[in-house]
Amino acid sequence: MKMNMDVKKKFDVSGKTIVLTGAAGLLGEQYAEGLSQVGANVILTDVNFKKCKEKCVELEKKYSVQPLPIKLDLTKSTSIRDMVKKVLKKYDKIDVLINNAAYQGNDKLRTTQFEKLPLKNWNQAIDVNLTGIFLCCQEIGKVMVKQKKGIIINIASTYGLVAPDQRIYGNSGQNSAVFYAATKSAILNLTRYLASYWQGKGIRVNTLSPGGVEKNQEAGFRKKYSDKTMLGRMANKDEYIGPIIFLSSDASSYMTGSNLIVDGGWTAW
Repeated sequence: MKMNMDVKKKFDVSGKTIVLTGAAGLLGEQYAEGLSQVGANVILTDVNFKKCKEKCVELEKKYSVQPLPIKLDLTKSTSIRDMVKKVLKKYDKIDVLINNAAYQGNDKLRTTQFEKLPLKNWNQAIDVNLTGIFLCCQEIGKVMVKQKKGIIINIASTYGLVAPDQRIYGNSGQNSAVFYAATKSAILNLTRYLASYWQGKGIRVNTLSPGGVEKNQEAGFRKKYSDKTMLGRMANKDEYIGPIIFLSSDASSYMTGSNLIVDGGWTAW
C-alpha cells in the first residue's frame, strides 16, 4: 500500500511565529536557538530585555530568521497585552505560545525551611508561574480562536508530578521550593482544562515536563541526582529542543491535553 507521508513536513516549523516567555533563561535560550535553526520566527520575551535583544541579533545573523525581542512582565496584564499587540503588528499571527518563564527563587530561598518561607515569595511564584500563564493563554488564546488554529505549550516539571527527594539536596541550593512544586503541578491541570475548553477550535494545548539539567552543579549533587535516573545522568541543556519542536509542529497533531515527560526515567520507577 502506497503511503502519502511527508515526515519532514510534519516536523516543519519554518515561518511559524512562536512566542517564548522566559527567553533569557538557560532553557529559554536553547528553545530560541533550536527553533530559529529550523526556521521559526521566535519572539523572545523576558524581563531581561537586554539579553533578549542580544540573542535576537545573534539568531537573525546565524539563521536568517525574523526574531523579535520584547520586554515582558508576566505579573502585569498590561505588559502581556502590549506584547501581543507588538507581535501582531509585525507578524499578523501567533502560531505557538511557549509558557516557559518561571520563578524559582535564589539559593537561600530554596533552602529556607517550609515553616519559615515568606508569604511574599509564595505569592510571587503564583503571580509568575501560574497567573502569568493564565494571562498569556487568555490574551493569545483570543488570537488563536480568531485564527481557528494555534498551539500552546506549558512548561511544567517532574516536580509537578512527584515530590522532590529532599535526601539528595541538603544545602546544595538546588532544592525545589514548595511554591515551585505547587505551581508546576497546577500547570498540568490548567493544560487539561484549556485543551478541553478549546476542543473543536483548532487549538491544541500540551505540557512538557523536563527533568534536571546539568549546569556545573557540585559533583556530589550531580551524582545523587543522576543515580535516581534510569539513564544515570542529568539532561544536557539542548536535549529539550527536540520535544519542543515536536510539540510545536504537526508531528504532534493528534496530541492535546497531554503531558510529555522527558526526565531520563526519573519518574518511571
